[in-house]
Amino acid sequence: MCEDPSQQGEVAVTSSAAAIIVAAGRGERAGQSAEGPKQYRNIGGIPVLRRTIEQFLAHSGIDRVAVVVHPDDRALLSAALGNRLSQVMVVEGGPTRQSSVRRGLEALASAPEPQTVLIHDGVRPFVDAALIDRTLAAVGATTGVIPAIAVADTLKRGAADGIIEATIDRRSLFAAQTPQAFPFAAIRAAHAAAAGEAREFTDDASIAEWAGMSVRLVEGSADNVKLTTARDIALADERLKGTHRMIDVRTGNGYDVHRLTQGDHVTLCGVSIPHDGGLDGHSDADVGLHALTDALLATCGAGDIGDHFPPSDPQWRGAASHIFVEKAVAIVRGKGGRIMNADISLICEAPKIAPHREAMRQAIAAMTGLDLDRVSVKATTNEAIGFVGRREGIAAIATASVAYGETA
Repeated sequence: MCEDPSQQGEVAVTSSAAAIIVAAGRGERAGQSAEGPKQYRNIGGIPVLRRTIEQFLAHSGIDRVAVVVHPDDRALLSAALGNRLSQVMVVEGGPTRQSSVRRGLEALASAPEPQTVLIHDGVRPFVDAALIDRTLAAVGATTGVIPAIAVADTLKRGAADGIIEATIDRRSLFAAQTPQAFPFAAIRAAHAAAAGEAREFTDDASIAEWAGMSVRLVEGSADNVKLTTARDIALADERLKGTHRMIDVRTGNGYDVHRLTQGDHVTLCGVSIPHDGGLDGHSDADVGLHALTDALLATCGAGDIGDHFPPSDPQWRGAASHIFVEKAVAIVRGKGGRIMNADISLICEAPKIAPHREAMRQAIAAMTGLDLDRVSVKATTNEAIGFVGRREGIAAIATASVAYGETA
């Protein structure tokens, strides 16, 4: 039976967690495709690997994500991840999965070394936040954890001539999944030791077991399938693009305002504009992108910009606000959302927005993955009324529409 970590005596490791996404395989069983190996093929219009990585980028418990890829796949990775590429550590894989994981572990060993590492197959794109939560919660200081599903089918052991030799008792049998999670130093040492063995281990838990580490089971997910064959990929694509679905379309609104102070430019919707003042804020004070971030988060009840990027945190001082939008996009996609459009209204007496509108639209399209005709930027004055009218500040209102999930 899968264990409940709350019933364990060992204190769970809950901080400083990194993820390794293993994606260096060739995927021969999936057949040949112009899109490349199976991890780069599209399901629901998005590459498998991107869908997988975004689940971990969106998770608040994951500090860093390393993706291990075949040395020949750099261009495929760049095309698949787009603007997400800068958010991951790229590691060149080895000739086997085991050696690829070991290289990922060595890459993550640079300071600060994480306490916990999750190791996940790049072709399991349907991993969700709840499964990651369960896995993280169960890791102990000396104990690893894997999600697993109890075997439901009757199992037979056959002889070479095709005759059944025995029926296997399935009551204590489980099918292992990923992400598999471990205390980082212990699994790194285990992998280093296993590299000298003649045998090839089938997963990271088997290496941990061989090294003497306890590994416990937690409940896996039936949806967390590994895409192995061409049929698996076709079924996943059909699942995401199914014609008999009801779309849950949600609209979120965001509002932001910043005070004008001394300066020589303002940043609005990702574009720096010369001005006789500057906007005062902990980051670059881009009111347009701040409002858009809140609008996106509102569509899935994920709080607001201050929850994810608190102004009291010095790491966001002077930060470019596209970081906030891209994080909100990852959270939306991690919850199964597809952004449909973004609309921003800037409220200011100056500067003139019209000369910069197209550059703003293009910047927002790049951050959100939207086509340009799904991005709108408008501007209006406040007719010399109020703080905006007195040129004391600039405000923005944003609206975002997102389609979530499906029901048969």
